[in-house]
Amino acid sequence: MKRLLCITICLLSMGAGAQNPIIRDQFTADPTARVFNNKVYLFPSHDIPAPAGQRQDWFCMEDYHVFSSENLTDWTDHGVILSQENVPWGKPDGYSMWAPDCVAKDGKYYFYYPNAPRGGRGFAVGVAIAEHPEGPYTPEKESIRGVMGIDPCVLIDDDGAAYLYWSGMGIRGGRLKENMTELKDGSLQMEGLPEGFKEGPFAFKRDGRYYLTFPWVRKENGTETLAYAMSDSPLGPWQFKGIIMAEHDNRCWTNHHSLVQYKGEWYLFYHRNHYSPGMDKRRSACIEKVSFNADGTIQEVKQTLRGVGLTQATSKIEVDRYSSAGDGVSIEFNDSTDTFQGWHATLANKGSWLRYNDVDFSSISAGYVSAKIKANANTYLTIHEGSAEGKLIAKLAINVETQRYDLRGKWVILTYALDEMPRGTTDLSIVCEGAEISIDWMQIKTAPLP
Repeated sequence: MKRLLCITICLLSMGAGAQNPIIRDQFTADPTARVFNNKVYLFPSHDIPAPAGQRQDWFCMEDYHVFSSENLTDWTDHGVILSQENVPWGKPDGYSMWAPDCVAKDGKYYFYYPNAPRGGRGFAVGVAIAEHPEGPYTPEKESIRGVMGIDPCVLIDDDGAAYLYWSGMGIRGGRLKENMTELKDGSLQMEGLPEGFKEGPFAFKRDGRYYLTFPWVRKENGTETLAYAMSDSPLGPWQFKGIIMAEHDNRCWTNHHSLVQYKGEWYLFYHRNHYSPGMDKRRSACIEKVSFNADGTIQEVKQTLRGVGLTQATSKIEVDRYSSAGDGVSIEFNDSTDTFQGWHATLANKGSWLRYNDVDFSSISAGYVSAKIKANANTYLTIHEGSAEGKLIAKLAINVETQRYDLRGKWVILTYALDEMPRGTTDLSIVCEGAEISIDWMQIKTAPLP
Protein backbone atom coordinates (compact mmCIF):
# COMPACT_ATOMS: atom_id res chain seq x y z
CA MET A 1 0.00 0.00 0.00
CA LYS A 2 1.30 3.44 -0.90
CA ARG A 3 2.04 5.75 1.98
CA LEU A 4 -0.48 8.31 3.15
CA LEU A 5 0.62 11.73 2.00
CA CYS A 6 -1.71 14.11 3.82
CA ILE A 7 -4.69 14.28 6.20
CA THR A 8 -7.02 17.27 6.37
CA ILE A 9 -9.81 17.31 8.94
CA CYS A 10 -13.01 18.78 7.52
CA LEU A 11 -14.65 21.09 10.00
CA LEU A 12 -17.24 22.32 7.48
CA SER A 13 -19.12 20.50 4.76
CA MET A 14 -17.62 21.14 1.34
CA GLY A 15 -19.74 21.14 -1.80
CA ALA A 16 -18.68 19.21 -4.89
CA GLY A 17 -19.90 19.11 -8.45
CA ALA A 18 -22.65 16.65 -9.32
CA GLN A 19 -24.15 15.36 -12.58
CA ASN A 20 -27.86 14.97 -11.81
CA PRO A 21 -29.19 17.44 -10.89
CA ILE A 22 -27.26 19.70 -13.23
CA ILE A 23 -27.94 23.02 -11.42
CA ARG A 24 -26.78 22.73 -7.83
CA ASP A 25 -27.51 26.03 -6.08
CA GLN A 26 -31.21 26.64 -6.79
CA PHE A 27 -34.35 24.82 -7.90
CA THR A 28 -34.77 24.54 -11.69
CA ALA A 29 -38.00 22.92 -12.89
CA ASP A 30 -39.54 22.51 -16.36
CA PRO A 31 -36.19 22.65 -18.19
CA THR A 32 -36.37 23.73 -21.83
CA ALA A 33 -33.04 23.30 -23.60
CA ARG A 34 -32.16 25.01 -26.88
CA VAL A 35 -28.96 25.14 -28.95
CA PHE A 36 -27.84 28.66 -29.82
CA ASN A 37 -24.36 29.68 -31.01
CA ASN A 38 -22.94 26.15 -30.49
CA LYS A 39 -23.97 26.13 -26.82
CA VAL A 40 -26.88 24.58 -24.98
CA TYR A 41 -29.03 27.20 -23.26
CA LEU A 42 -31.36 26.09 -20.50
CA PHE A 43 -34.57 28.01 -19.79
CA PRO A 44 -36.19 26.48 -16.67
CA SER A 45 -38.80 27.76 -14.29
CA HIS A 46 -37.55 28.67 -10.82
CA ASP A 47 -39.22 27.06 -7.82
CA ILE A 48 -38.83 29.02 -4.59
CA PRO A 49 -40.17 28.51 -1.04
CA ALA A 50 -43.53 30.25 -0.84
CA PRO A 51 -43.40 33.60 0.98
CA ALA A 52 -45.85 34.45 3.74
CA GLY A 53 -49.35 34.89 2.44
CA GLN A 54 -48.89 32.43 -0.42
CA ARG A 55 -50.10 28.84 -0.47
CA GLN A 56 -47.33 26.87 1.20
CA ASP A 57 -47.96 23.48 -0.44
CA TRP A 58 -48.08 24.61 -4.07
CA PHE A 59 -45.82 25.76 -6.90
CA CYS A 60 -44.29 29.19 -6.39
CA MET A 61 -42.26 30.93 -9.11
CA GLU A 62 -41.43 34.63 -9.40
CA ASP A 63 -38.71 34.88 -12.09
CA TYR A 64 -36.66 33.11 -14.75
CA HIS A 65 -32.93 32.48 -15.05
CA VAL A 66 -31.05 31.29 -18.13
CA PHE A 67 -28.05 28.93 -18.01
CA SER A 68 -25.57 27.83 -20.70
CA SER A 69 -23.07 25.03 -21.18
CA GLU A 70 -20.72 23.71 -23.85
CA ASN A 71 -20.21 20.28 -22.26
CA LEU A 72 -23.52 19.60 -20.41
CA THR A 73 -21.52 19.34 -17.17
CA ASP A 74 -20.41 22.88 -16.34
CA TRP A 75 -23.27 25.40 -16.37
CA THR A 76 -23.09 29.20 -16.28
CA ASP A 77 -25.95 31.09 -14.63
CA HIS A 78 -26.55 34.29 -16.60
CA GLY A 79 -28.91 35.55 -13.93
CA VAL A 80 -32.53 36.64 -13.94
CA ILE A 81 -33.91 37.45 -17.38
CA LEU A 82 -37.51 38.25 -16.38
CA SER A 83 -39.32 38.85 -13.07
CA GLN A 84 -43.04 38.92 -12.33
CA GLU A 85 -42.98 42.62 -11.39
CA ASN A 86 -41.62 43.45 -14.87
CA VAL A 87 -44.48 41.86 -16.83
CA PRO A 88 -46.80 44.72 -17.91
CA TRP A 89 -49.88 42.52 -18.25
CA GLY A 90 -49.19 40.14 -15.34
CA LYS A 91 -49.87 40.12 -11.62
CA PRO A 92 -46.77 41.46 -9.88
CA ASP A 93 -47.37 39.08 -6.97
CA GLY A 94 -48.86 36.12 -8.86
CA TYR A 95 -45.90 33.74 -8.33
CA SER A 96 -47.16 31.92 -11.44
CA MET A 97 -44.27 32.08 -13.89
CA TRP A 98 -44.41 28.42 -14.89
CA ALA A 99 -42.72 26.45 -17.70
CA PRO A 100 -41.20 28.68 -20.46
CA ASP A 101 -39.55 28.27 -23.87
CA CYS A 102 -37.23 30.30 -26.07
CA VAL A 103 -36.54 30.20 -29.83
CA ALA A 104 -34.41 32.17 -32.24
CA LYS A 105 -35.65 33.70 -35.49
CA ASP A 106 -34.19 36.33 -37.79
CA GLY A 107 -31.50 37.35 -35.31
CA LYS A 108 -33.81 37.76 -32.32
CA TYR A 109 -34.67 35.56 -29.36
CA TYR A 110 -38.30 35.09 -28.37
CA PHE A 111 -38.95 33.95 -24.80
CA TYR A 112 -42.46 32.55 -24.18
CA TYR A 113 -43.77 32.28 -20.64
CA PRO A 114 -47.06 31.88 -18.74
CA ASN A 115 -48.26 34.13 -15.95
CA ALA A 116 -51.40 35.05 -14.08
CA PRO A 117 -52.95 38.07 -15.83
CA ARG A 118 -53.40 41.31 -13.94
CA GLY A 119 -57.06 41.67 -12.92
CA GLY A 120 -58.06 38.35 -14.51
CA ARG A 121 -58.31 34.64 -13.85
CA GLY A 122 -56.37 31.62 -15.03
CA PHE A 123 -53.20 31.95 -17.08
CA ALA A 124 -52.07 33.75 -20.20
CA VAL A 125 -48.89 33.50 -22.27
CA GLY A 126 -46.55 36.37 -23.02
CA VAL A 127 -43.45 37.00 -25.10
CA ALA A 128 -40.22 38.79 -24.21
CA ILE A 129 -37.68 39.63 -26.91
CA ALA A 130 -33.88 39.95 -26.81
CA GLU A 131 -30.89 40.40 -29.10
CA HIS A 132 -28.93 37.68 -27.28
CA PRO A 133 -29.98 34.42 -25.59
CA GLU A 134 -28.64 35.70 -22.27
CA GLY A 135 -30.82 38.81 -22.55
CA PRO A 136 -31.71 41.45 -21.63
CA TYR A 137 -35.31 40.55 -22.53
CA THR A 138 -38.03 43.14 -23.05
CA PRO A 139 -41.57 41.84 -22.43
CA GLU A 140 -44.36 42.71 -24.84
CA LYS A 141 -47.02 44.96 -23.32
CA GLU A 142 -49.83 42.47 -23.94
CA SER A 143 -50.12 38.69 -23.71
CA ILE A 144 -50.81 36.63 -26.83
CA ARG A 145 -54.46 37.05 -27.74
CA GLY A 146 -56.39 33.79 -27.94
CA VAL A 147 -54.00 31.83 -25.71
CA MET A 148 -55.27 30.88 -22.26
CA GLY A 149 -53.12 28.31 -20.53
CA ILE A 150 -49.62 27.37 -19.48
CA ASP A 151 -46.42 25.67 -20.70
CA PRO A 152 -45.82 27.35 -24.08
CA CYS A 153 -43.56 25.69 -26.64
CA VAL A 154 -42.61 26.87 -30.14
CA LEU A 155 -41.52 24.76 -33.12
CA ILE A 156 -39.94 26.54 -36.08
CA ASP A 157 -40.32 24.38 -39.18
CA ASP A 158 -37.85 24.00 -42.02
CA ASP A 159 -39.75 26.59 -44.08
CA GLY A 160 -39.55 29.15 -41.28
CA ALA A 161 -43.17 28.80 -40.18
CA ALA A 162 -43.50 28.91 -36.37
CA TYR A 163 -46.07 26.99 -34.33
CA LEU A 164 -47.07 27.64 -30.73
CA TYR A 165 -48.27 24.83 -28.45
CA TRP A 166 -49.62 25.14 -24.92
CA SER A 167 -51.71 23.28 -22.35
CA GLY A 168 -55.14 24.50 -21.34
CA MET A 169 -58.16 22.20 -21.36
CA GLY A 170 -55.96 19.70 -23.16
CA ILE A 171 -53.10 20.54 -25.51
CA ARG A 172 -53.64 23.16 -28.20
CA GLY A 173 -51.55 24.53 -31.03
CA GLY A 174 -51.60 27.16 -33.73
CA ARG A 175 -49.38 28.88 -36.25
CA LEU A 176 -47.78 32.17 -35.28
CA LYS A 177 -47.60 35.25 -37.47
CA GLU A 178 -44.24 36.41 -38.78
CA ASN A 179 -43.94 38.79 -35.80
CA MET A 180 -43.85 35.72 -33.47
CA THR A 181 -46.20 37.47 -31.03
CA GLU A 182 -49.65 36.72 -32.50
CA LEU A 183 -51.57 33.66 -33.66
CA LYS A 184 -52.13 33.60 -37.41
CA ASP A 185 -55.37 31.59 -37.71
CA GLY A 186 -56.46 30.78 -34.16
CA SER A 187 -55.73 27.44 -32.51
CA LEU A 188 -56.68 23.76 -32.69
CA GLN A 189 -57.10 21.03 -30.11
CA MET A 190 -54.36 18.46 -30.72
CA GLU A 191 -56.12 15.23 -31.78
CA GLY A 192 -55.03 11.63 -31.36
CA LEU A 193 -53.54 11.96 -27.87
CA PRO A 194 -54.39 9.46 -25.09
CA GLU A 195 -57.08 10.04 -22.51
CA GLY A 196 -56.01 11.35 -19.13
CA PHE A 197 -54.39 14.49 -17.79
CA LYS A 198 -51.82 16.05 -20.14
CA GLU A 199 -49.76 19.25 -19.97
CA GLY A 200 -46.33 20.67 -20.82
CA PRO A 201 -46.15 20.07 -24.59
CA PHE A 202 -42.76 20.07 -26.27
CA ALA A 203 -42.69 19.70 -30.07
CA PHE A 204 -39.74 19.01 -32.34
CA LYS A 205 -38.96 17.65 -35.80
CA ARG A 206 -36.57 14.86 -36.69
CA ASP A 207 -35.98 13.20 -40.08
CA GLY A 208 -39.12 14.73 -41.51
CA ARG A 209 -41.37 13.54 -38.67
CA TYR A 210 -43.07 15.77 -36.10
CA TYR A 211 -43.04 14.80 -32.43
CA LEU A 212 -45.38 16.10 -29.75
CA THR A 213 -44.16 15.11 -26.31
CA PHE A 214 -45.96 15.80 -23.04
CA PRO A 215 -46.35 14.84 -19.36
CA TRP A 216 -49.23 12.37 -19.10
CA VAL A 217 -50.93 10.72 -16.13
CA ARG A 218 -51.79 7.06 -16.56
CA LYS A 219 -54.88 6.12 -14.58
CA GLU A 220 -53.21 3.20 -12.85
CA ASN A 221 -50.49 5.34 -11.26
CA GLY A 222 -51.70 8.90 -10.71
CA THR A 223 -48.38 10.71 -11.29
CA GLU A 224 -46.87 11.98 -14.52
CA THR A 225 -44.99 10.03 -17.15
CA LEU A 226 -43.37 11.62 -20.19
CA ALA A 227 -45.19 10.43 -23.31
CA TYR A 228 -45.19 11.23 -27.04
CA ALA A 229 -47.04 11.12 -30.33
CA MET A 230 -45.91 11.49 -33.95
CA SER A 231 -47.37 13.07 -37.07
CA ASP A 232 -46.62 14.08 -40.65
CA SER A 233 -47.98 17.56 -39.92
CA PRO A 234 -46.97 20.11 -37.25
CA LEU A 235 -50.58 20.38 -35.99
CA GLY A 236 -51.49 16.72 -36.29
CA PRO A 237 -53.53 14.64 -36.26
CA TRP A 238 -51.20 12.76 -33.96
CA GLN A 239 -50.58 9.04 -33.47
CA PHE A 240 -49.82 8.16 -29.87
CA LYS A 241 -46.64 6.09 -29.55
CA GLY A 242 -46.04 5.52 -25.86
CA ILE A 243 -43.77 6.44 -22.97
CA ILE A 244 -40.45 8.27 -23.04
CA MET A 245 -39.94 8.12 -19.27
CA ALA A 246 -41.97 6.30 -16.62
CA GLU A 247 -43.30 7.82 -13.41
CA HIS A 248 -40.79 8.90 -10.76
CA ASP A 249 -40.14 6.05 -8.35
CA ASN A 250 -40.51 8.41 -5.36
CA ARG A 251 -43.97 9.58 -6.55
CA CYS A 252 -42.90 13.12 -7.35
CA TRP A 253 -46.14 14.21 -8.98
CA THR A 254 -44.82 16.19 -11.95
CA ASN A 255 -42.29 15.76 -14.69
CA HIS A 256 -41.57 18.28 -17.45
CA HIS A 257 -39.05 18.12 -20.21
CA SER A 258 -37.48 19.02 -23.54
CA LEU A 259 -35.50 17.07 -26.14
CA VAL A 260 -32.55 18.56 -28.01
CA GLN A 261 -29.84 17.39 -30.39
CA TYR A 262 -26.33 18.60 -29.57
CA LYS A 263 -23.04 17.55 -31.15
CA GLY A 264 -24.65 14.55 -32.81
CA GLU A 265 -26.41 13.18 -29.70
CA TRP A 266 -30.00 13.56 -28.50
CA TYR A 267 -30.70 14.44 -24.87
CA LEU A 268 -33.76 14.51 -22.64
CA PHE A 269 -33.93 17.30 -20.07
CA TYR A 270 -36.42 16.64 -17.27
CA HIS A 271 -36.96 17.39 -13.59
CA ARG A 272 -37.20 15.55 -10.30
CA ASN A 273 -37.30 16.70 -6.65
CA HIS A 274 -33.73 15.58 -5.84
CA TYR A 275 -33.02 18.42 -3.42
CA SER A 276 -36.49 18.40 -1.86
CA PRO A 277 -37.56 14.80 -1.24
CA GLY A 278 -40.29 15.84 1.18
CA MET A 279 -41.82 18.51 -1.08
CA ASP A 280 -42.37 17.73 -4.75
CA LYS A 281 -43.08 21.34 -5.68
CA ARG A 282 -39.35 22.12 -5.53
CA ARG A 283 -37.76 20.44 -8.53
CA SER A 284 -34.33 20.22 -10.17
CA ALA A 285 -33.25 19.78 -13.80
CA CYS A 286 -31.57 16.56 -14.97
CA ILE A 287 -30.31 15.12 -18.29
CA GLU A 288 -30.22 11.67 -19.90
CA LYS A 289 -29.23 10.47 -23.37
CA VAL A 290 -32.02 9.57 -25.83
CA SER A 291 -31.97 6.89 -28.53
CA PHE A 292 -34.33 6.45 -31.47
CA ASN A 293 -35.36 3.25 -33.22
CA ALA A 294 -35.07 2.83 -36.99
CA ASP A 295 -38.76 3.71 -37.42
CA GLY A 296 -38.30 6.99 -35.52
CA THR A 297 -39.90 5.84 -32.28
CA ILE A 298 -38.17 6.79 -29.02
CA GLN A 299 -36.58 4.21 -26.73
CA GLU A 300 -37.71 4.53 -23.12
CA VAL A 301 -35.27 6.56 -21.03
CA LYS A 302 -34.30 5.48 -17.51
CA GLN A 303 -33.48 8.03 -14.81
CA THR A 304 -29.93 7.94 -13.46
CA LEU A 305 -27.87 9.72 -10.85
CA ARG A 306 -24.88 9.96 -13.19
CA GLY A 307 -26.57 11.82 -16.00
CA VAL A 308 -24.37 12.69 -19.00
CA GLY A 309 -21.10 14.34 -19.95
CA LEU A 310 -17.42 13.69 -19.31
CA THR A 311 -16.08 14.35 -15.83
CA GLN A 312 -12.54 15.67 -15.69
CA ALA A 313 -10.35 13.61 -13.35
CA THR A 314 -8.95 16.85 -11.96
CA SER A 315 -12.43 18.00 -10.83
CA LYS A 316 -14.14 16.79 -7.68
CA ILE A 317 -15.76 13.55 -8.82
CA GLU A 318 -18.92 13.31 -6.74
CA VAL A 319 -19.14 9.53 -6.68
CA ASP A 320 -22.55 9.49 -4.97
CA ARG A 321 -23.82 10.30 -8.50
CA TYR A 322 -22.70 6.82 -9.53
CA SER A 323 -23.55 4.97 -12.74
CA SER A 324 -24.15 1.63 -11.01
CA ALA A 325 -23.62 0.03 -7.61
CA GLY A 326 -23.67 -3.32 -5.85
CA ASP A 327 -25.28 -4.35 -2.60
CA GLY A 328 -24.60 -2.32 0.52
CA VAL A 329 -24.33 1.11 -1.16
CA SER A 330 -26.57 3.97 0.00
CA ILE A 331 -26.60 7.76 -0.35
CA GLU A 332 -27.70 10.51 2.03
CA PHE A 333 -27.49 14.28 2.27
CA ASN A 334 -24.31 15.84 3.60
CA ASP A 335 -26.49 18.35 5.47
CA SER A 336 -30.23 17.70 5.71
CA THR A 337 -30.82 21.37 6.59
CA ASP A 338 -29.06 22.56 3.42
CA THR A 339 -29.66 19.96 0.73
CA PHE A 340 -27.76 21.95 -1.90
CA GLN A 341 -24.62 20.71 -0.11
CA GLY A 342 -25.28 17.46 -1.96
CA TRP A 343 -24.85 13.84 -0.96
CA HIS A 344 -22.28 11.26 0.01
CA ALA A 345 -22.17 7.52 -0.57
CA THR A 346 -21.74 4.87 2.12
CA LEU A 347 -20.29 1.44 1.32
CA ALA A 348 -21.57 -0.71 4.15
CA ASN A 349 -19.33 -3.76 4.11
CA LYS A 350 -16.39 -5.53 2.54
CA GLY A 351 -17.07 -6.02 -1.15
CA SER A 352 -19.56 -3.15 -1.51
CA TRP A 353 -18.79 -1.24 -4.70
CA LEU A 354 -19.93 1.61 -6.93
CA ARG A 355 -18.96 2.58 -10.46
CA TYR A 356 -18.69 6.07 -11.95
CA ASN A 357 -18.34 6.21 -15.73
CA ASP A 358 -16.64 8.51 -18.25
CA VAL A 359 -13.79 10.11 -16.30
CA ASP A 360 -11.30 11.94 -18.51
CA PHE A 361 -7.60 11.50 -17.67
CA SER A 362 -6.34 12.59 -21.09
CA SER A 363 -4.62 15.78 -19.90
CA ILE A 364 -2.84 14.18 -16.91
CA SER A 365 0.59 12.51 -16.96
CA ALA A 366 1.35 12.44 -13.22
CA GLY A 367 -0.36 13.22 -9.96
CA TYR A 368 -1.94 11.86 -6.79
CA VAL A 369 -5.44 11.28 -5.49
CA SER A 370 -7.41 12.98 -2.73
CA ALA A 371 -10.72 11.83 -1.30
CA LYS A 372 -13.09 13.06 1.37
CA ILE A 373 -14.04 10.06 3.52
CA LYS A 374 -15.41 9.10 6.92
CA ALA A 375 -15.41 5.89 9.00
CA ASN A 376 -15.94 4.65 12.54
CA ALA A 377 -13.26 1.95 12.43
CA ASN A 378 -9.98 1.34 10.65
CA THR A 379 -10.76 0.43 7.04
CA TYR A 380 -9.82 1.20 3.47
CA LEU A 381 -11.17 1.35 -0.03
CA THR A 382 -9.60 0.69 -3.40
CA ILE A 383 -10.04 2.55 -6.68
CA HIS A 384 -9.96 0.52 -9.89
CA GLU A 385 -9.97 1.28 -13.60
CA GLY A 386 -13.13 -0.06 -15.20
CA SER A 387 -14.79 -2.77 -13.10
CA ALA A 388 -14.22 -3.62 -9.45
CA GLU A 389 -11.80 -6.32 -10.67
CA GLY A 390 -9.95 -3.90 -12.94
CA LYS A 391 -6.45 -2.47 -12.68
CA LEU A 392 -5.71 -0.97 -9.25
CA ILE A 393 -5.33 2.82 -9.30
CA ALA A 394 -4.96 3.56 -5.57
CA LYS A 395 -5.65 2.34 -2.04
CA LEU A 396 -7.08 4.79 0.49
CA ALA A 397 -6.91 3.75 4.12
CA ILE A 398 -8.20 5.55 7.19
CA ASN A 399 -6.85 4.91 10.68
CA VAL A 400 -9.41 6.44 13.00
CA GLU A 401 -7.01 6.77 15.95
CA THR A 402 -3.72 8.59 15.54
CA GLN A 403 -1.34 10.11 18.07
CA ARG A 404 -2.87 13.52 17.43
CA TYR A 405 -6.51 12.90 16.41
CA ASP A 406 -9.54 10.74 17.06
CA LEU A 407 -11.06 10.59 13.58
CA ARG A 408 -14.02 8.32 14.34
CA GLY A 409 -17.10 9.65 12.54
CA LYS A 410 -15.27 12.74 11.24
CA TRP A 411 -14.92 13.76 7.61
CA VAL A 412 -11.27 13.91 6.56
CA ILE A 413 -9.52 14.51 3.26
CA LEU A 414 -6.92 11.82 2.61
CA THR A 415 -4.25 12.27 -0.01
CA TYR A 416 -2.44 9.24 -1.47
CA ALA A 417 0.06 8.46 -4.17
CA LEU A 418 -1.25 6.54 -7.17
CA ASP A 419 -0.40 2.95 -7.98
CA GLU A 420 -1.35 3.54 -11.61
CA MET A 421 -2.41 6.55 -13.70
CA PRO A 422 -5.21 5.77 -16.20
CA ARG A 423 -5.01 7.07 -19.75
CA GLY A 424 -7.77 8.64 -21.79
CA THR A 425 -11.40 8.27 -20.70
CA THR A 426 -12.32 5.41 -18.43
CA ASP A 427 -14.76 4.29 -15.74
CA LEU A 428 -13.77 4.20 -12.07
CA SER A 429 -14.90 1.62 -9.53
CA ILE A 430 -14.59 2.14 -5.78
CA VAL A 431 -14.59 -0.91 -3.52
CA CYS A 432 -14.87 -1.20 0.26
CA GLU A 433 -12.17 -3.55 1.56
CA GLY A 434 -13.14 -3.66 5.23
CA ALA A 435 -15.53 -1.98 7.65
CA GLU A 436 -18.17 0.56 6.58
CA ILE A 437 -16.81 3.68 4.95
CA SER A 438 -18.41 6.82 3.49
CA ILE A 439 -17.02 8.87 0.59
CA ASP A 440 -18.13 12.29 -0.60
CA TRP A 441 -15.77 12.92 -3.50
CA MET A 442 -12.40 12.03 -5.01
CA GLN A 443 -10.07 14.10 -7.16
CA ILE A 444 -6.84 13.65 -9.08
CA LYS A 445 -4.36 16.41 -8.26
CA THR A 446 -1.50 17.41 -10.57
CA ALA A 447 0.12 19.95 -8.26
CA PRO A 448 3.37 19.08 -6.45
CA LEU A 449 2.89 16.47 -3.74
CA PRO A 450 2.16 17.94 -0.27
